Amino acid sequence: MNEKNNDLKLKLSSEEKKRLTDEIKYYFEEERGEKIGIIASENTLDFFLNKLGKYIYNKALDDARIWYEQRISNLESDYYAMYK
Repeated sequence: MNEKNNDLKLKLSSEEKKRLTDEIKYYFEEERGEKIGIIASENTLDFFLNKLGKYIYNKALDDARIWYEQRISNLESDYYAMYK
């Protein structure tokens, strides 16, 4: 199966994209002592979104499922506690 078909396509607003590319440029300058431009920061953002986005997205779904299951378990416990 082609890996490109598995990439998660995230849509960012222009404001979100600008904020993230600014963060990337800041990181490179502060942590690595390198100045990068707009194209390099956009390419870096695209790379990480394409390569890590699906894993982060799936982890968030897993965390939400665990949270939901805990709440349902609590609801069942509360129900049986009230049961006479």
